[in-house]
Amino acid sequence: MLGKGYFGKFDEEAVKNNFVLIYELLDEILDFGYPQNTETDTLKMYITTEGVKSSIVNSATDSSRITMQATGALSWRRSDIKYRKNEAFVDVIEDVNLLMSATGTVLRADVNGHIVMRTYLSGTPECKFGLNDRLLLDNDDANALPGKPRTTRAAAGSVTLEDCQFHQCVKLGQFDADRIISFVPPDGEFELMRYRATENVNLPFKVHPIVREIGTTKVEYSIAIKANYGPKLFATNVIVRIPTPLNTAKITERTTQGRAKYEPEQNNIVWKIARFSGQSEFVLTAEATLTSMTQQKTWSRPPLSLAFSLLMFTSSGLLVRYLKVFEKGNYSSVKWVRYMTRAGSYEIR
Repeated sequence: MLGKGYFGKFDEEAVKNNFVLIYELLDEILDFGYPQNTETDTLKMYITTEGVKSSIVNSATDSSRITMQATGALSWRRSDIKYRKNEAFVDVIEDVNLLMSATGTVLRADVNGHIVMRTYLSGTPECKFGLNDRLLLDNDDANALPGKPRTTRAAAGSVTLEDCQFHQCVKLGQFDADRIISFVPPDGEFELMRYRATENVNLPFKVHPIVREIGTTKVEYSIAIKANYGPKLFATNVIVRIPTPLNTAKITERTTQGRAKYEPEQNNIVWKIARFSGQSEFVLTAEATLTSMTQQKTWSRPPLSLAFSLLMFTSSGLLVRYLKVFEKGNYSSVKWVRYMTRAGSYEIR
C-alpha cells in the first residue's frame, strides 16, 4: 500500500528507479528495526516523491512534529483534511476455498476475507460499524446500508470470525466488548481488517463432474455446474478448467452456455461463461480421443478448478449492519457498501 501510494505500483522496476526514496522511507519508518509509522498520508508530509531530502525535516520544530505524529494517538491522519462531499466506501472482499469429492462431499471449505475502506471525510471523524454478530442481531435495522445481500442461514444464526487482524486505527477494546468496530480512519484507501471463517460456508457454485474412461483410447466428460445464489445476482468471468490426459490427441466439446476450448499446452479444457445468473445450471459435454502409448500409465485425474467473481454475496454470511460517522462539524456523509466473493482454491476431485 505504501509503495503504491508513492510509485503507483511496487515492482522491481519501481525499486530500481526509486531506491534513494526507499532508503529515506525506511529511515523514517523504522526505529531500532521495528516499523513505527507506515501511513502514506503522514509520510508524504515530510518526504518528497523525488527522493530528495526535504529541508523541513532538518528543522527542530518539524522534526518534533514528526515525532509527535508518529507516537501520538492519530499518527495515521492529519486533522486539517477538508472535502466538499464527505463519502465512505466499504468493500467486503472474500476468497472462498473449497475441496469437494466427486460424489459431492465437502472435504474442506473456508473463507479468507478482508474489508477495504476508502474514506473521504473532513476533519477527524470517528466511524462505527457493526457486523451481524449475535450481539447485534436484535438491533434496529434503520441504519442498515443499501444494497446488502439477503440474510443467509449463517448470518441469521451467527458469523464466527477467526484470526481477525485490524488496522492500528481500530479500538480493539470496544470490539472485544460489544463487537462494534470503532475507529478514526486514515484518509483515502486502507485495509481495515482481515478474517477467516470456517463455519456455515455458503458455496456459490455446485459442480457435478462425470468422467468416464472408455478403454485406453477415449475419455467422456459431462460437467454440470449450478449457481446456488439468488436469481437477482449474477457471477462474471466464470472459468472452469477441466484436466485432460497427457496423451490427448483431439477434443470435441459442446456447451449449453459460454465457450469451451482445449488448451493442449496446459492439458485442460477451458470453459468460459461471461455472465452466470443465479439458480441457473449449465452443462458441458466433451469427448477426448487419446493416442496409444507403449507404456500406459494410470491417469491420476487432477481436480477440476473454478474461478469466478460474484458481487453482493458473501460466503461467510458476513454483513455490515450499519456505518455511522461522528464528527464535531456534524456534517452529513454518504456511505456505500459492496460485497464481492471470488474463487480462491475452488477444486472438485
